[in-house]
Amino acid sequence: MTRLLLASASPARRATLRAAGIEPLVATSSVDEDAALVAARERFAPDGELEPADAVLVLAQAKAHDVAAHLPDDLADADDLVVLGCDSMLELDGDVLGKPRDADDAVARWQAMRGRSGTLHTGHWLVDLRESDEDTPPPRPGTLGAGRGAVLGATSSTVVHFADLTDDEVAAYVATREPLAVAGAFTIDGLGGPFVERIEGDHHGVVGLSLPLLRALLAQIEVPIHTLWTPQQ
Repeated sequence: MTRLLLASASPARRATLRAAGIEPLVATSSVDEDAALVAARERFAPDGELEPADAVLVLAQAKAHDVAAHLPDDLADADDLVVLGCDSMLELDGDVLGKPRDADDAVARWQAMRGRSGTLHTGHWLVDLRESDEDTPPPRPGTLGAGRGAVLGATSSTVVHFADLTDDEVAAYVATREPLAVAGAFTIDGLGGPFVERIEGDHHGVVGLSLPLLRALLAQIEVPIHTLWTPQQ
């Protein structure tokens, strides 16, 4: 039986998987996100910036590989793991917004976002750590092929239309401190839900983990998502 190791401490991502019948293992990466992005820019975009959809994929990849390389002691000998890394950012007017620096930054974000729309990008990256068997050839070097040892990923992008909040609503929401802990300074599955009027794309991608995209990625390494469901007692 394959087990999913989530390389993220995000309660929303874990809750999304649980609601879909998957009880993930959890380990947090120690990736320096700024350094990872700088290195990626120097390698892939020396004359400009990474596209937002690429930036989140870079970070998702870094987190998944970091956790895969530094497994917790109780999983060090496991031969049934697939590691999932995720990262989310909001694109607004060409700028890429992660978590706000502080409350003032969150207020400024909402003053810019209210009554408008942005695109929430969430990168997903899988590292297949399952033990190979005689019938499963390893992926060819330099490829992202299916099979044991495979690495692959993709980005989910969803357009989010924000309500036109009053100053009092912005102040009240930021005072809850919820916006300080999430990319884009908003949630769709928490206190920020009433401030999202509609979306174009996958709701789960806005929460931080696209279940349809995860299903598609798992299928490429021959892991039907239903095989990860936690048996009901």
